[in-house]
Amino acid sequence: MGDKQLNDFKRRWQQMQYTECVLYAIGVAGLSYLVGQSFIFGILGFVVGMAVVVFLFKPWKLSAEQTVAYVDAHVPEAGFSSGLLLMPPSELSNLSRLQRYRVATQLDAVISKLKPPNQLPMAAMVMFGLIMVGLAIQFMLKDFKPKDQIPSTPQSIQFAPLDSVTTNMETPQLELIKITIDQPDYTGIANVSTENPNIRAVMGSLISWRLEFDGEVVNVRMDRMGEIFPLNQKNDGFILSQTLESSGFYSFSFEDAKGNKYVTDLYSLEAIADEAPLVEIDGLDQYSYFEYNEVKQLPLNTKVSDDFGVSDAYIVATVSKGSGESVKFREETVRFDGTLSKGKKQLQLKKVLDLDKLKMDPGDELYFYVEALDNKIPSPNISRSETYFAVIRDTITDDFAVESTLGVDQMPDYFRSQRQLIIDTEKLIKDKPNLPEKDFKFKSNELGFDQKSLRLKYGQFMGDETELQAAPGQVSSIDNEHGEEEGEEKDLLDAYSHKHDSDNEHNLVEEHEEHGEEGEEEDPLHDYLHNHEDPEESTLFEKSLKAKLRDALNIMWDAELYLRLYQPEKSLPYQYQALKIIQEIKNSARIYVHRIGFDPPPIKEEKRLTGNIETITNFDKKQEFEYQMSFASSRKTVSRLEQLIQGSNFTEMDRVLLQDAGNELAKKAVVEPLKYLKVLQGLRDLDKSANRTKQHYATVQKSLLSVLPQVENNPGKVEAYEDEINRLFINELGKND
Repeated sequence: MGDKQLNDFKRRWQQMQYTECVLYAIGVAGLSYLVGQSFIFGILGFVVGMAVVVFLFKPWKLSAEQTVAYVDAHVPEAGFSSGLLLMPPSELSNLSRLQRYRVATQLDAVISKLKPPNQLPMAAMVMFGLIMVGLAIQFMLKDFKPKDQIPSTPQSIQFAPLDSVTTNMETPQLELIKITIDQPDYTGIANVSTENPNIRAVMGSLISWRLEFDGEVVNVRMDRMGEIFPLNQKNDGFILSQTLESSGFYSFSFEDAKGNKYVTDLYSLEAIADEAPLVEIDGLDQYSYFEYNEVKQLPLNTKVSDDFGVSDAYIVATVSKGSGESVKFREETVRFDGTLSKGKKQLQLKKVLDLDKLKMDPGDELYFYVEALDNKIPSPNISRSETYFAVIRDTITDDFAVESTLGVDQMPDYFRSQRQLIIDTEKLIKDKPNLPEKDFKFKSNELGFDQKSLRLKYGQFMGDETELQAAPGQVSSIDNEHGEEEGEEKDLLDAYSHKHDSDNEHNLVEEHEEHGEEGEEEDPLHDYLHNHEDPEESTLFEKSLKAKLRDALNIMWDAELYLRLYQPEKSLPYQYQALKIIQEIKNSARIYVHRIGFDPPPIKEEKRLTGNIETITNFDKKQEFEYQMSFASSRKTVSRLEQLIQGSNFTEMDRVLLQDAGNELAKKAVVEPLKYLKVLQGLRDLDKSANRTKQHYATVQKSLLSVLPQVENNPGKVEAYEDEINRLFINELGKND
């Protein structure tokens, strides 16, 4: 009897645990159903949730020892002896049997009222919480649906009588509508059959319509943006096939046996264009330079992607040899390593361009880019990457040359004087043993001034307007005139300095101070610079060259210093270093332009160099332009609709005005059919007398105002004054209207 009481309590405990598992599983099932909107998801969620929770709780593993421990802890009458009820009486002593009988008698009255441990309230709260989360997610998903992609037209073709008088007559009904969309084969998209008249397909798809009626109908036609296409009758149905070349809208119409006309709403045709392939080259500088004795290789890691598959990809390399008018070009196509997998949407291609294998010599230049084609039929889309440059430095000369019709030299002339400074410095070092010390120092200091002038111009070109100050050792020479009068110390380098050195520096400083007071310092590059206030932006070069420009300026300081100290042999390495940086900057600024194959007409020798310009006349043209407001008919329609709302009568002129407005909006509807279909349908419905109500007029007017752009500014005299605050206020009113 005692063991039966404990087993019943254990069974009730297990039932409680299974009930908790069911509540948790119901919560998971409700969440899955609400999010997935399908009973299949709900059933699957219940099964998975039940399996997981049962595995965690494990009710079948509830042991007798756990039951005894719980009873002893919560029932004082058991006297911590309920375990004796599970033992056979034959194995117990007389005292134990007596205790067993006493415990069984007392538990019989209280065991049925003892509640097993459970968390049913917690499980119920979790269940309702999961269901509420599912409802919230469902509500959010509804709100985040793109409303502009939901067609305002019905999802099935419906005919309505064109004349409202025939509404009570028996109308032929559309029994079957079947639309087949045959996408181009190269896209890999399967054919689709649907009843939705709003069609969205790849450009070039074949669209087929089949309509079947339950009565006798004639003249079934499609009106596609003003073009009429009759449907052919075949096997008790009417069929029509067209190739989708551009976006637009269409409608159907027919006549019954009594001559009554019926028409449908407007439906959209959206043509998806096949995008050109996307070519990306990773980890490669646009300009690469190689010495003649180093490994001349360029690794190309190229990623090519396309929406419907890549057909081919290759490298177009052009090698330039020679200079001046004797420049020659050789163009060749280089294939990537491995086999190209045609038809894949993404390709990872690799190739190492070896300049030696391209038969390039010192001084030669390489221009290359990657070109890719997709598998569009009949004409594939072609795209290409940016042009990359690779140059092998010339071992003979490093002069910058501009080939005819192929480049543009963006550098000013005074940048080229650094080479002349090097030539003069080398000549001075060579003639030093044969020159008197005074002449040597005079020429060295004069070269230092030339280096300084170049540096100042270089800094002025960079935007360093405040750098027009005297170099060390020449402060006294700047104020030499005033210093002699006041008894100041005479400049020790006056005998060796070029006279215009101090004068020019003094004039520069005075001019700088005068302009500084006026606040209008003249900039020789004023017409070429974009930002006159920020020195870091005041340059004609791209930002990646600023570091090189600044390095060249700092090196010129050192070159000038040693020339001023009469040590030209120490200044010469800095001059070479500055020249090297300048040449790199000029090569980076080079622009490559493909030849376009222009052959000028031959020159007549009898008229060459004669100077006869009698047949040359000035060209003079006068033309008057009349301003026309965009969407003029549509804007007039808005005004006319306001009059109709006030009670004016609909006339034949109104019908013409509505037709003109529809033609204007039809041009925009080709690009965005879903946006303009509602407006076009509203204008079209006004042809029916039953729709000419104040409410319908207001609806069409509101839809028309929502798609019309703002009136563009008309150049002319403005009499009224409008400040910024009023303008912003009017704009806000227009937004909230």
